Amino acid sequence: MSNQIFDLQPFSSNESFPHLKITGNICRNANQLTICYNLGGNLRKIAIAPLSNAPSRKDELWEDTCFEFFLGIKDSARYWEFNLSPAGHWNVYHFDSYRQGMQEETAFEKLPFSVQNQADSLALALDVDLGKIVSAEQAIEIGITTVIKYGDSEVTYWALTHRGAEANFHLRDSFIVKL
Repeated sequence: MSNQIFDLQPFSSNESFPHLKITGNICRNANQLTICYNLGGNLRKIAIAPLSNAPSRKDELWEDTCFEFFLGIKDSARYWEFNLSPAGHWNVYHFDSYRQGMQEETAFEKLPFSVQNQADSLALALDVDLGKIVSAEQAIEIGITTVIKYGDSEVTYWALTHRGAEANFHLRDSFIVKL
């Protein structure tokens, strides 16, 4: 079992935003992946959709506050993008290589995760069986990211590392968690 803690950093920006901290941990046990995000600070100005009574697969979740991670197989160009909305909506996309061949990953019919939203914190936890897309023996590389939307306009991009001149979660050299 491999367990790592993380602390996301915002992409450098001239815009000001409320004091926030995004931390968490990620763990892989055989093919079971658990990731927990903790968003803390002044959440009053952040657009956080209320928890839905009927969470479902939805596109373009990254246009609003969304917790994400990118999972690639070591020494392979293929990767997956997992999107998790505080409203409970989700999606998983498969890519053949850098931003190429994007399609919904049909191996996942549901992606249940928990969300706990309080005045000054939000916690989101996912426990997923990766056996539908990778074998337990395959080494994986992960980029952990979050999109934060303020009010109805400004968006900030948070990640373990920002390797490009612009915020770009798809850059493979930013998949720095090795599990």
